[in-house]
Amino acid sequence: MKTIASCVEELLITQPFLEEALFREIINFSALSEELQEPISKMLRKPVKTGAIMMALRRYNPPNHLRKSQQLKFVLKELGDITVRSNLLDFTFQNSSTLIESHARVLENLNPKAFYGFSRGIYESNIVVSESEKQNVLQSFKQEKMIGSQDNLSAISIRLPENNSKISGLYYQIFKRFAWENISLYEVISTTNEFTVLVENHLVDKAFSAIKNLSSS
Repeated sequence: MKTIASCVEELLITQPFLEEALFREIINFSALSEELQEPISKMLRKPVKTGAIMMALRRYNPPNHLRKSQQLKFVLKELGDITVRSNLLDFTFQNSSTLIESHARVLENLNPKAFYGFSRGIYESNIVVSESEKQNVLQSFKQEKMIGSQDNLSAISIRLPENNSKISGLYYQIFKRFAWENISLYEVISTTNEFTVLVENHLVDKAFSAIKNLSSS
């Protein structure tokens, strides 16, 4: 059976920015209660008083990643070097029985100094390379089905602290910063201690500043 508290939790979970503002106590409880009155009344199919909603908001138990914000702040301050690479291309190919062989041909002719990233999903695979490797990829994958491609991309790579896998909410903080700055990500590549985002060239300065500001927030 739904309650006012469960409705409040359901609405806040779908709006993480609002949830964080509530946790940081930088939001007006009374105004938020009035804002939530109509949707909660519809969810419960009966009129609900704003006072009861306000009580539920004050009693709301935030998720772990918000309760551990101080630990997160420390980790964010420990972010390592940020590296930017420009003039990149992204290719998407449909997975096939010969894809690995095509991939091997790219590696055989790859310039060791060129940027290179490869990720394989269930149905498709992505290759991100420096523009200078375009012909290498196209020639090596000429028998594969290309689903899509994108040029004029830049990569921003971040060295993460070694204990990053133990910190819940770390990636949430990074993606939240991009969302706040209205920066759309074209691709995400990650390893255990390294995180790379691909953005269109015209967004690279804005994206770099967003990541840089993480450590000072």
